[in-house]
Amino acid sequence: MLSILSPDAATNRRELMRIGGLSLLGLSAGQLESLLAANPAGGRAKSCVFLFLFGGPSQIDLWDMKPSAPAEIRGEFKPASTSVPGIQICEHLPRLAEQMDKICLIRSMTHGMNVHGPACSEIFTGRDYFGAPTTDQARDLDWPSMSSLLMRYGRSHNGLPASVVLPWYLQFPGQAKRIAGQTGGRMGERHNALLIEGDSAEKGFRVDGFGLQETVPIGRLNSRRELLQNLSHPVRQALSGPTNVEQFNRHRERAYTLLKGRAGELLDLDRETVQTRQRYGETMVGQSLLLARRLIEAGVSLITVNWEDETKTDGVNTCWDTHQNNFPKLKNLLCPIFDQAFPAFIADLHDRGLLDTTMVVAVGEFGRTPHMGQFSQSSNTRKSGRDHWPSVFTSLVAGGGVAGGQVYGESDHHGAQVKDRPVTPGDLSATVIHHLGIDPKATYVDEVQKQTFNLSIGDPVPDLRS
Repeated sequence: MLSILSPDAATNRRELMRIGGLSLLGLSAGQLESLLAANPAGGRAKSCVFLFLFGGPSQIDLWDMKPSAPAEIRGEFKPASTSVPGIQICEHLPRLAEQMDKICLIRSMTHGMNVHGPACSEIFTGRDYFGAPTTDQARDLDWPSMSSLLMRYGRSHNGLPASVVLPWYLQFPGQAKRIAGQTGGRMGERHNALLIEGDSAEKGFRVDGFGLQETVPIGRLNSRRELLQNLSHPVRQALSGPTNVEQFNRHRERAYTLLKGRAGELLDLDRETVQTRQRYGETMVGQSLLLARRLIEAGVSLITVNWEDETKTDGVNTCWDTHQNNFPKLKNLLCPIFDQAFPAFIADLHDRGLLDTTMVVAVGEFGRTPHMGQFSQSSNTRKSGRDHWPSVFTSLVAGGGVAGGQVYGESDHHGAQVKDRPVTPGDLSATVIHHLGIDPKATYVDEVQKQTFNLSIGDPVPDLRS
């Protein structure tokens, strides 16, 4: 996120927090850091929703099918026509097929990492993983995620953070830390996006610290604000100047606005009609995308939606991971969820006039092996499944000026390698960052090695726009 003070004012920030203004408002330092961003802008802001298909969906069974390949490659599913002549996708994605005129299929995504955690990191950060592919867990040397870059360098609107993650940080069962590449990493954890947690059972959302406690009603909160204003003089003296205090007061007012009701309104999906909620689907993914639409309308620049389904606690076939029973899982669980939520989201944005300024990206950390039962990384892979395959996979991109109804790039006849116009995770991240009005070649200094790095090492994908 954007710092409350200038980048070289970390000491002043700590001193301000030490004085106690935060606790008077009932906020911890971490909560305020998560809430505050600067540089509000007028007009319709550009935004992006990054739907991460955790586990790695099978490109060859879904959106880059090879019907003329041998049976052990093409699999059980049949291709079906879409609203765009010449573009076919899986027969089990009929709603997506209807929206294909608004969607670009990038069928030439590629990188070289076939382990979940490091591969997730490469997609989230747009950079090659820095270490050996031996762990799924975050480390201090993680590259900063796009969501954290937006928190630091993006624009906020209406007092809202520039970047939000929902409904969870990816983490494998039994592991102590979240999966790599999702936070500020070496740029600093203080730049983490605001996490809005989802409750799978209730299909609801919450952010710790937003709700007013019974012991702190709005009247008492107002009294605390008045007391904090009376402390402005000693705070000003401690910071040796008025500028930082004025900035703090402005950000405190934004936090107060959220606490008073703005955040509660945004997170309350009961404000949507029953028909709208049902249109998206009563799943965590569907309700997360519905909340993402509300956050777009409120002015949040980047919303990262991490896929969640009932298999997220399955250590063998987590979410889109299909080492076993690839076709039943796709047909009976994953395709129905995706085919309801994602097309509904695209259509809703279009109907509300939001799609022109909102880029939507759906992608996993890699694809799946061309051959059924082919071993590439996991010994859990069976003849009924597909293993990890980063050499070529597909991302779906819509809106934000991207021309729909097109295919960008091409895989070979077996869906094993890129044949034309490769797109790296760095290129995808540069495309998103550029769309959001940030120079991908801008630099930052990391806190671990004190080295200067570009925000992205890729280039925006050319020829996507109409």
